[in-house]
Formats: sequence, structure tokens, C-alpha cells
Amino acid sequence: MQNVYFDNGATTKVLPQIATAMADAMVNNYGNPSSIYRLGQQGKEVLDDARERVAELLTASPKEIIFTGGGSEGDTMLLRGVAQAFSTKGKHIVTTAVEHHAILHTCQQLEKEGFTVTYLPVDEQGLVAPETVEAALTKETILISVMYANNEIGTIMPIKEIGAIARKHGILFHTDAVQAAGHIPIDVQADNIDLLTLTAHKFHGPKGTGAVYIRQGITLKPLIYGGAQEKGLRAGTENTSGILGLGLACSHAVEHMLENRRKITALRNKLIDGIRSNISGVRLNGHQEQRLPNNVNFSISDIEGETLLLLLDLAGIAASSGSACSAGALDPSHVLLAIGLSPELARGSLRLTLSEFTTEEEVDYLLVELPKIVERLRFSQLGIKKIGKVEKDVKLR
Repeated sequence: MQNVYFDNGATTKVLPQIATAMADAMVNNYGNPSSIYRLGQQGKEVLDDARERVAELLTASPKEIIFTGGGSEGDTMLLRGVAQAFSTKGKHIVTTAVEHHAILHTCQQLEKEGFTVTYLPVDEQGLVAPETVEAALTKETILISVMYANNEIGTIMPIKEIGAIARKHGILFHTDAVQAAGHIPIDVQADNIDLLTLTAHKFHGPKGTGAVYIRQGITLKPLIYGGAQEKGLRAGTENTSGILGLGLACSHAVEHMLENRRKITALRNKLIDGIRSNISGVRLNGHQEQRLPNNVNFSISDIEGETLLLLLDLAGIAASSGSACSAGALDPSHVLLAIGLSPELARGSLRLTLSEFTTEEEVDYLLVELPKIVERLRFSQLGIKKIGKVEKDVKLR
């Protein structure tokens, strides 16, 4: 049995050279970057260098990069920062129904605090129409937040067009680029982006370290009060080694993005074609072409997602489902429901996400094991249905 990893949308393996550099920094470059002595200033140089590397990934200025503890913190920081800074102008936010919970739950909390939020629908491929965004705007709108690419189904949103609409109406535009950054080219200037969130562990950097882009001239309220770190927007001693890892991951992504996209896209397409050819009753979720290079998401009829994951794990395959297990109850994905799937079909979804470490041999192994597991589950399900029918007939008699 092999051990293969197809859950890179959840987190990725840290590049060995990044882990080595981080370990060295923790031992030898441990000074507080806010201190004026040499060891502290060496830490500040690490931050300055990483800021330049993140900025290069986004085609931004290093002055526009603020370090955070990750994607969820970054989303919360930007949404609440805008809400608090611009509440005298208006209290209306426009977002989509398929955002990450870091956005949705923050918006729901802001609603409890007196803000109004419009959750826009998407089409069956997960796209929000730019004209729908524009139609939702009011004189009270202070922020549009639309994810760059969906974390479940991989659909890439029309970011540039939405950003142009926001710019035309003088409204701030934020995008959660956690799944996109490091995988596809992002140009915050060309895409008319004012605010952006990313995190290192989605592209072979460390967990617990991320960054936000805040266009120069935009003033927000801080999420964490205390010291003056990160321009006063995020108090607390910076995670020097983690930020070093983030910067190195950004540079690696810039240097290898084209070759990795080609390789991973080819493996992704092989997976899609193989699943379609070898398993009946499957539906590809997300846009056929306008999707992340590493994302495959299928709904499989007559299958329960959690059981499928357990059996895949027994076969040495790590994957994820579009369903989330919460408090012992399996709830269908809000994303899959939003694109029109029934709760039953949504519960039978499988997300396979690849990385530069994924091999063709691993794809071949999954394409052998997955059809066997699906067949086994469907056979078991058919047996359960037959037993249930017999019991029902007996009771009717």
C-alpha cells in the first residue's frame, strides 16, 4: 500500500530547504526585530527581505505588505478593519455565498453589530457575475469581498472585472487569495485589488504565518492592539522564522510557477479524465477551464463522503470531502449547495488537491483504488436499501 497525499488545498508539505532555513533562524537569529541592537536589527532585515518577496509575488510594494498569523486572521483583520474605519460612510458589505467561513462568519458577526451584508448567488460553475455585483451596490456600500478562487471547487472568479466595478464606484475591493496565491499569477495593480489575504502553508511555507496587502493610502483600524508592529495594525512580536519561511515560499512560487502549473495541470486533467472514464454517476464541480491548476472536485452519486474518505485513508490516500463534519452531524457543503447540488449529492463529494510533489504514479494509484472503493460502497448501499425494502414490506403486511 502506498501513502499518497491529495489534500494540498488544506495544507502543503513545507519545502525542506525552507524548514532548514527556519530552524537556523530560530536558533541563530532570535532577536526581537523591534530592538535597536545588532541581533534585533538582523531580525528586522529578515522581515524587510520577506516583505519584498511577498510584494514580488503580488506585484505590489513592500510598504503595502503586513504580516499576519494566517488566512483567517487576515480576512478578519481586513473586513473588521474596513468596517470600523468606514462605518460613518456606510454599513453595507457585498460578498458571495461561496466564500470561506473566515469571510462568512466575520460578515455574520458584523451583521450582529449593525452592518448589512449581501450574499450574492453564483452560477452552477461557481462564478459570480460582475453585473450582479454592481447591481447589489448601494450608497451605503463600503466594501466588496470576493474570493480569488474557491477553496472547494477551484473556480477562479472574474476578479479584474469586479475590481474595476469597485474602483468605478469608489468602493474598496478585497479578495481572499488564500487558495490562489503561489499557484497562479496575481497582479494587484492590474486586477484593481485594494486588499488581499494570503497564507504561507498553502504553497509549501509554514503554518501560522500569512500576509495581507493593503493598497497605499488606505487606513484601517487594527485588529490587535498593543505595540506598533506592522504599522500599528497587528501588535505583537513578529514570528521572524515563520515570516522568513513565508518569504522563501513566495520566491520559490515566483521562480517555479510556470513549470509547476504545467505539470500540475496535466496531472489534474489526467485525474479528471480518469475518474470520468472509470466511475459512473460523477459530476465535476467547478468551472471546467477557469479553475485552479491543482483542484479536482467531484460529486459521486450514491456515495457518502465521510465513509469514502475513511476507506481512501485505509488505502493510504489522504483526501477531503465537500462536506464538513460538525458536532457529529454531516452537513452538506454550503459551496456545493450554492451551485445547485442536492444535499444528497453534495454529501457525496470528493476534493483532490495536488502540489508540485504529486507524481504521476500517485495519480495512477488513486485511479486504480478509487473506482474499487466506490463500487464497494455502492454495493453496500444497495444491500442496505434492499434490506430496508424487505423490512418495509414485512411491516406493511
